[in-house]
Amino acid sequence: MWLKPEEVLLKNALKLWVTHKSSCYFILQRRRGHGEGGGRLTGRLVGALDAVLDSNARVAPFRILLQVPGSQVYSPIACGATLEEISQHWDWLEQNLLHTLSVFDNKEDIASFVKGKVKALIAEETSSKLAEQEEEPEKFRDALVKFEARFNFPEAEKLVTYYSCCCWKGRVPRQGWLYLSINHLCFYSFFLGKELKLVIPWADIYKLERTSNVFLTDTIRITTRHKERDFSMFLSLDEVFKIMEQLADVTLRRLLDNELFDLDPDLQEPSQITKRDLEARAQKEFFRAFFRLPRKERLHAVMACSLWTPFSRRHTAGQMFTSDSYICFASKEDGCCNVILPLREVVSIEKMEDTSLLPNPIIVSIRSKMAFQFIELKDRDSLVESLLVRLKQVHANHPVHYDSSGNEDMASPVFPSTSMCSDHRFGKLEMVPSEDGEDHDKEASPLLNPEALIAIFQQSGSQSPDSRMSREQIKINLWNDHFVEYGRTVCMFRTEKIRKLVAMGIPESLRGRLWLLFSDAVTDLASHPGYYGNLVGKCCLVSEEIERDLHRSLPEHPAFQNETGIAALRRVLTAYAHRNPKIGYCQSMNILTSVLLLYAKEEEAFWLLVAVCERMLPDYFNHRVIGAQVDQSVFEELIKEHLPELAEHMNDLSALASVSLSWFLTLFLSIMPLESAVNVIDCFFYDGIKAIFQLGLAVLDANAEDLCSSKDDGQALMILSRFLDHIKNEESPGPSVGSYHAFFSDDQEPYPVTDIADLIRDSYEKFGDQTVEQIEHLRCKHRIRVLQGHEDTTRQNVLRVVSPEVSLLPEDLEELFDLFKREHLMSCYWEQPSPVLQRHDPSRPYVEQYRIGPQQFASLFKLVSPWTCGAHTEILAERTFRLLDDNMDHLVEFKGFVGCLDIMYNGEMNEKIKLLYRLHIPPALTENDQDSQSPLKSPLLSTSRPLVFGKSNGDATDYQKQLKQMIKDLAKEKDKSEKELPKMSQREFIQFCKTLYSMFHEDPEENELYQAIATVTTLLLQIGEVGQRSSSSGSCSQEGGEDLQASAPSPDQDSVFAAAPQDSVFPEAGREGDWTVSLEHILASLLTEQSLVNFFEKPLEIKSKLENAKINQYSLKTGEMSRQSQPELKLSNL
Repeated sequence: MWLKPEEVLLKNALKLWVTHKSSCYFILQRRRGHGEGGGRLTGRLVGALDAVLDSNARVAPFRILLQVPGSQVYSPIACGATLEEISQHWDWLEQNLLHTLSVFDNKEDIASFVKGKVKALIAEETSSKLAEQEEEPEKFRDALVKFEARFNFPEAEKLVTYYSCCCWKGRVPRQGWLYLSINHLCFYSFFLGKELKLVIPWADIYKLERTSNVFLTDTIRITTRHKERDFSMFLSLDEVFKIMEQLADVTLRRLLDNELFDLDPDLQEPSQITKRDLEARAQKEFFRAFFRLPRKERLHAVMACSLWTPFSRRHTAGQMFTSDSYICFASKEDGCCNVILPLREVVSIEKMEDTSLLPNPIIVSIRSKMAFQFIELKDRDSLVESLLVRLKQVHANHPVHYDSSGNEDMASPVFPSTSMCSDHRFGKLEMVPSEDGEDHDKEASPLLNPEALIAIFQQSGSQSPDSRMSREQIKINLWNDHFVEYGRTVCMFRTEKIRKLVAMGIPESLRGRLWLLFSDAVTDLASHPGYYGNLVGKCCLVSEEIERDLHRSLPEHPAFQNETGIAALRRVLTAYAHRNPKIGYCQSMNILTSVLLLYAKEEEAFWLLVAVCERMLPDYFNHRVIGAQVDQSVFEELIKEHLPELAEHMNDLSALASVSLSWFLTLFLSIMPLESAVNVIDCFFYDGIKAIFQLGLAVLDANAEDLCSSKDDGQALMILSRFLDHIKNEESPGPSVGSYHAFFSDDQEPYPVTDIADLIRDSYEKFGDQTVEQIEHLRCKHRIRVLQGHEDTTRQNVLRVVSPEVSLLPEDLEELFDLFKREHLMSCYWEQPSPVLQRHDPSRPYVEQYRIGPQQFASLFKLVSPWTCGAHTEILAERTFRLLDDNMDHLVEFKGFVGCLDIMYNGEMNEKIKLLYRLHIPPALTENDQDSQSPLKSPLLSTSRPLVFGKSNGDATDYQKQLKQMIKDLAKEKDKSEKELPKMSQREFIQFCKTLYSMFHEDPEENELYQAIATVTTLLLQIGEVGQRSSSSGSCSQEGGEDLQASAPSPDQDSVFAAAPQDSVFPEAGREGDWTVSLEHILASLLTEQSLVNFFEKPLEIKSKLENAKINQYSLKTGEMSRQSQPELKLSNL
């Protein structure tokens, strides 16, 4: 097998190895003691040592070393268990590498070339093994059966992959199986008769990281709100961690960040996600981030190859990436050479003759009369065929119009002989308008600025004109020389040399043009002729916000002190808000766009803004600025890594975070003098967000000593503000323009000036080692933290708003919110189609962000409501939901839910009765209520028999006067401002009685309660009949009392149920609508029975309900778990 090359000294291993064969650059060795017949003492000792070693520590008996002539350092590149196996590797080296190495003059180049080849072979072998592992349907099917049996999830919970591992419980490892599904991380272990199940939703994870503990060097740690869990002993920990990272990222963003997050088409349906899809997504995300291409670009293939680089006169090893509209190349050595070829610029793709020196070559020719030669491409024929199909499609969708007028109109001598991209020329704006927008463009084009604003409002600097122009001309000459050697279009070779030129500062005459090339906005510009003209003048919803900020955009620059610049800024911002209503307009966009307009034409500035907002800084420009907060969090980790002393001094980095957020949002434009900040923008357009990270670290490093000696956060902020305000650009041809937020412009004593070129150079030298892959990994890690931070903020604000309005304890309220949110998330997991967009909207007020539907409400009601009524509970839950659903959108928010629960648990008796009353009148009770038409199944009440109130001593007491007084007192105490509740009809009253009977079931005082409610029900039926017979002028309550007095009860009579004909209880249908009782009647009647009063006023404990709900919430949702045959599925209390 191939080995990752590591340097060794051969003299230290001479006694253990014997050379079998050798060549100029390679040595094949056999370990002593292997393959020897008799053998000497040394060989026997080595053989015995290898035999007793653990299998993991044994050394392969054969190996191949890379040797560079004249060097004592060797590198093992392959090993084998048999001579046949190692001979295959040796033959491959002789056939594919030996003849190539002779063309190298430098020994270091030979070693670098061979090591790169071996690393590519290792990567290829690894990917092949993963593919084979994925293609084992029988093993996966067996794991799926076990997963379903052990965790009993609904069918919609799809298993993605599984691994054998250990879960650490304290210092004790539990060997078992880790199952990764689309919504959960699950672990199962059965050891020594003890079963362990863990279920951790991805949405509950706060931190996912690789750590080490006392016993193991590498573990995966899962952190949730309450606990940490460590998993280790994976066969391939890198693979497991990447899959976990992808699943956590996709799930959290799908559930918690649906504001701007658009899933790839392959991941739109969670139940269809596979392990291969996640690996492909990770590769696509890296591809888009590395080359900063549009999100819509689909990656088709990634393959190893070599590209002929004429500036170094050799083939450079790397990878080719092909997508819908691009062919890209990245060298294996980071920053050595990158190329972006838009298919719109490609003229032809041809295969060349295959030779030993040029295996499997293809030539890609572009419009600027350049050609790119790729070699060593596997499956070349199918690759060329697919590229030709896409090339034809791109040219059909965006026809290329060649200009026959020649090149004499090219205004700048820097770009002779070719257009930068398509029909767009940088001297004069030449575009082919779209057919449908031709008339509109003719009208709109005179309104657009024909050139960059800095050309119109050119200012003189403090330097002499000759000195200023000479420095600019030197830079222009350097760039001209570079263009001749590396290319002058978007397809140029991007190397370390161009990065150094960018760090020096781009000449002002080339700045806008190179921004377009580096960001590839030039391709968008050429592909959409007339697009911006069609958008100009259209209205948008954020026009007022834009108008408010127009005059705050670089007010110190003359370009924005008159209507010309202001009007151009208004047009660009309004056009973008119309193009992308999801983003619309956000603060800081005005400052960025102002600078773009200074150096680019109006339409160019628009497409540069598109590139920044949609490709280079995704998720930055929205009302939560998630992307900026993620990068700010990444920046904090980089501070701890690169500036540990500063991080240790400032234990709480939140102060630095509050300052650094503006660095990311405005790319230093608002806190640094403009002539210096534009150099930062130069680096940003070439290197992306990496340039901002490393410049921020350089700023802190330059002030580290002062910051470490600062006494408080305020002093630290003053140090940074003063430093940033005194960053100058000595080579700027324009005058010095202060920063947008200059804090210390009136210093009494001179402050040392820092040159921006020196600061940028330091940033590359000290902190330029961060790769795109590392940054994207950190972003993924910290996005989890930021999203969960927003969730915590939502949680805290909801509890802050709700807590004063209820009597529940804060800890109980927190538990209820967690249950409510989990119920919402479970509906997103398993109910299709998942109505996430309707239910979670981060732009809504905090208390309205999470809402649940009728099914989720019913499940939660059964778990936590104290009013359990057996089979009748579900009916009561439906009525409660209808009562709380004020706006009839079939969704209930947390505030309404917990307010209702608070009455049930902590309300006074009259509040509880009032809630019950409202649950049995419209809108809670409807004509179509599933239980409203069923008759009362208990023995019917007879109103023909007089009513007796009995006391324990046997004496009969007339409560008529007391009852009348209670009704009068209730009427007086009633709040006049409160809308009077409608009276209850007989049909509604029957349902009310049924609910009461159901609530008393299994109560310790069940018999007493039944007798008491029978007495009260009989009384209320009599009151209703009295009101039915009385005239409208009489008081219902008074006539009810007179009727009771007329029928004087006898002490011998009881008040239990008596069988009676149904028509004795229910009046004729024609009169049913006249039978009514009010809330006051019901409450006064219930107060006459002490057992009922005790029932409604007894204290209720919610904690036991909450504990039970946490354990059984998942079980209730699935509805399929057998508690007798299997242990309960418990949600890990993490």
